[in-house]
Amino acid sequence: MKQVIPVLAIFLGSITVKGQPVFNKPLKAELDSIFIEDQLYRELLPLVFTDRGRDSLALVYKLPADSIRNYLFKKLYIADSLNMQRVVQIIDQYGYPGKKLVGSPTNEAAYFIIQHSTKIAIYLPLIKKAAKEKELSFSLYAMMLDRSLMYNNKEQVYGTQGKGFEAINSVTGNKEWKMIIWPIKKPATVNKRRKKAGFPNTAEENAKMLGINYEVLTLEDVKKMQAH
Repeated sequence: MKQVIPVLAIFLGSITVKGQPVFNKPLKAELDSIFIEDQLYRELLPLVFTDRGRDSLALVYKLPADSIRNYLFKKLYIADSLNMQRVVQIIDQYGYPGKKLVGSPTNEAAYFIIQHSTKIAIYLPLIKKAAKEKELSFSLYAMMLDRSLMYNNKEQVYGTQGKGFEAINSVTGNKEWKMIIWPIKKPATVNKRRKKAGFPNTAEENAKMLGINYEVLTLEDVKKMQAH
């Protein structure tokens, strides 16, 4: 005779497993949509710096070509603000929506919304906790830590962050746009730290991927370079 398992027991078994968060399919779908929106305008904006890309976007959005850049930045700002509001609500309800709750790579969605916000300092401890609990890649926490340090005019640890600013050309004395890898604490050993953190490439390779010429700079070097 077949054993009959009570329906209630099956239902309760699907709610919790040894106190761990339960996979939340609706939340996963929502975070996937949020991430797509987060990336949309960031993928489109580089196109405005070419004539062909700008004209194509003007046709799509039915706007004058010279207004496309401001339009996309405005849309990006609005999307970032609304997405962050929702992510704050999700975190308040569930804690960080990590791998157990929404799976991978959806567990990265809330991270990137925070990374693109002005609230990194508030949520950095939460990101660190999620990384330690294997709910999020430690390398992502390392990137957010570096960004937080850069925003506070401190040396970064893992060499993940680049920055652009107006600089004085030492030869001509003219102002020019310069991209740098933000100064790194103990740059001689940065690649050992990167490897331990789970990065697949070196600081030099990361700079090349970002289109930046790798230079070892100090905070004082950057201060001298910046145009005033």
